[in-house]
Amino acid sequence: MGDPQLAALAQRHFDHHLADNPTSATFYGLPGHDDRLPDPSREGDLVRLAHHTEIRDGLAAIDPDTLEGQDRITYSVLARLVSDQAANLQAALGEVALSNTISGPVSSMLSSLPRTTLDSEQRSRDYLVRLGAVGDHFDAVLDRYRRAGGEGRHQTRHGVLAVIGQIDDYLATDVAADPLASLEPTGVDVDEWRTKARLLVAERVRPALARWRTALETELLPVARDDEHVGVCNVPGGEAGYRAASRYFTTTDLTPEEIHRIGLDEVARLRGEFAEIGARALGAADAGEVIDRLRGDLSLRYETADEILADVTAALHRAEEALPTAFLDYDVAPCNVQVIPEAAAKGSTLAYYTVPASDGSRPGTHWVNTYDPASRSRYEYEALAFHESVPGHHLQFALGQTLTDLPQFRQFGYVTAFGEGWGLYTERLCDEIGLYSGDLARLGMVSFDAWRACRLVVDTGMHAFGWSRERALQYMRDNTALSEVNIANEVDRYIAWPGQALAYMIGRKHIEMLRARAEKALGSAFDLRHFHDRVLSSGSIPLETMTWVVEAWIAEPR
Repeated sequence: MGDPQLAALAQRHFDHHLADNPTSATFYGLPGHDDRLPDPSREGDLVRLAHHTEIRDGLAAIDPDTLEGQDRITYSVLARLVSDQAANLQAALGEVALSNTISGPVSSMLSSLPRTTLDSEQRSRDYLVRLGAVGDHFDAVLDRYRRAGGEGRHQTRHGVLAVIGQIDDYLATDVAADPLASLEPTGVDVDEWRTKARLLVAERVRPALARWRTALETELLPVARDDEHVGVCNVPGGEAGYRAASRYFTTTDLTPEEIHRIGLDEVARLRGEFAEIGARALGAADAGEVIDRLRGDLSLRYETADEILADVTAALHRAEEALPTAFLDYDVAPCNVQVIPEAAAKGSTLAYYTVPASDGSRPGTHWVNTYDPASRSRYEYEALAFHESVPGHHLQFALGQTLTDLPQFRQFGYVTAFGEGWGLYTERLCDEIGLYSGDLARLGMVSFDAWRACRLVVDTGMHAFGWSRERALQYMRDNTALSEVNIANEVDRYIAWPGQALAYMIGRKHIEMLRARAEKALGSAFDLRHFHDRVLSSGSIPLETMTWVVEAWIAEPR
């Protein structure tokens, strides 16, 4: 980086990020934070806000017009991120977002900690220190819920009941088989280590969750919001908070009203595509009939978890072989496929991705939900694999880690609209380069498009316009082929994570818009591989920064 003042500020921002999010540092493979958990309290948020203020003040002392190349991008990214992150922290919507979905604190802890790589004696010992702090962490989260409730900011009834069930399921399991204490430590006596880990689980983690269970039932449930009032517009500060969350996750200034309209238009367009492909794949030319067949035909469901893993793995391998068609040659970490741990799978989404460790100790991983295979549709998992692994999230983030000439916060950072927009863009790209096995799998792609378009409608519907949970569920039933269990899991995720679901389709449409602009401007000189390289090779960036990057590429002499 050319400007030393900006370089120091960028590194300071990343150092703050690691200190504020020590579990992220662990998954990046960066040492020094493996014994800590983030502070979930309001006081912790004040520390994080002070960090953002420090960076914002530092940026104000730099004239962006004097910057060139990557420095201009770094300044643009930092300015947008610290502004949006500060506003999102102040909105504090997480303190009214109790749920058993992937964003819920219990799900997050039970699924993330067991994925820790213990490849050294230090990391093995640090994990025990971190595990010993889990109980205090849960107590702090519960205290925050209580403080929010004292201000009239209550949880949803559905979310409270779901977490009570989740805790009951977890506490009924054998401590000896607890995933938090079943890792493979290095450099220590394994039996002794696991004995200590199980003791920490038994004496600290489980008692804290038992306290949760009592408080949820006796304190939070009686005052919880019912299913008619699931949106944050029903809590004090929720309307302004949702607008802040929308800006944070989309990195745009689109209003909830504008996003809602974009979603409605996309859903209407996709119904025509359901009918067109459905006529070939299912002999049904009506969109509603196609959706009903996809959801209700039991012959389209899986029988075993192994079948799901086989289809996902095969799709990953096809995509890896086809990469030269649309991408330059990159030397990146490998990607593998793993099953979401049983303790978190029931309320989890279809899949998610975790980045490889920067030190090579862990590959990128596409985590697949195989819970209750008979409820899961065969046609969905190819699009899912392309999105989560290659050429979606894995290529995107593994490549980002190789960009060692960029500030670290850009190598490791995660901008939701960029990350999820790219993942959704690649689902269509893989159709363009012929990777789907047939029209049935392509219907899965269309259904996934409709799913993300519906997110724009139902997320804004609940949080900005006061939709009930049932109205959101019904809209998803009418316009996607997702199964009932997945629709319920998804809607509950949107309730618990306001604004996050908006990033996917907004990000995808932005990438498509920039590609169309480049194709029109460059004509025969347009090269898809180099367009993708330019989008990916600046790391994780806000959409407005992506626009500048692509426009600069278009303007380059050829």
